[in-house]
Amino acid sequence: MWLIFAFISAALLGMYEVFKKMALNGNAVIPVLFLNTVFCSLLFLPAILLSRFAPDVIADTLFYVPRADLVTHLYIILKAVIVLSSWVFAYFAMKHLPITIAGTIKASQPVLTLLGALLIFGERLNLYQWIGVIVSIISFFLLSSAGKKEGIRFSHDKWIYFIILATITGALSGLYDKYLMSHGFDRMVVQVWYTYYQMVIMAGILYIWYKRRSETTPYQWRWSIFFISLFLVAADFIYFYALSFPDSMISLVSMARRSGVVVSFIFGALFFHEKNIRSKTIDLLLVLIGMYFLYLGTR
Repeated sequence: MWLIFAFISAALLGMYEVFKKMALNGNAVIPVLFLNTVFCSLLFLPAILLSRFAPDVIADTLFYVPRADLVTHLYIILKAVIVLSSWVFAYFAMKHLPITIAGTIKASQPVLTLLGALLIFGERLNLYQWIGVIVSIISFFLLSSAGKKEGIRFSHDKWIYFIILATITGALSGLYDKYLMSHGFDRMVVQVWYTYYQMVIMAGILYIWYKRRSETTPYQWRWSIFFISLFLVAADFIYFYALSFPDSMISLVSMARRSGVVVSFIFGALFFHEKNIRSKTIDLLLVLIGMYFLYLGTR
């Protein structure tokens, strides 16, 4: 059951990547990222208010946010720093790279998460799951190599390094999520408060950007900025719910979540008119085959 939720989260995450690309094309990155944290925080505000002032209304639902002590908040602040680091790198890379390249390199994140899960949490995979993981890893590397056909020199392009750093910090975030969930941290406490801490951190970064805004790309408001937040909140809500299952495996949840690259790929082909789509289709089929074997391994 938890893997089904991971795939639902993947589809929502794919739409998040699409709207992120729409918002960032020719736009200033820092204000877009700041507004993303603001809108995410506003979306969670009703849950916080109801949990504090009308707990009987929301106590037995998935949206209840219990109180947390100082130590818990310190753990969540670390979560916010890790995630925000990944986002900063990913947003700049997404602005400057095709979505079919940035999205698919980011899709290699489960490889790092898998290695971490095996080493840190002692997770073990069955035969179907190993087949799914191996096929997925092959497909992710094939998709990443497609960038060479578009004139992107991976060893000399700083935006490629940015998306690689986003991938590494994203894998660290996934492993940290599993640690928090396995040590009894409430998923809503983590998701809600790390969003608010990110907003506070981004406010400071936005102030620095504002002082130097004349040296950067001008900012333009677009409705796609709001939809970034909407789809991200929905994707993360379902993601944390999947991790809250006692038998959930972060290596498989992370792998399944990356299948959202299929959604961003389709939009990249149809709406952004990106290149070499035909050669990338075979690689995407391998992604789907890998996801299917992951599903078979959990039945």
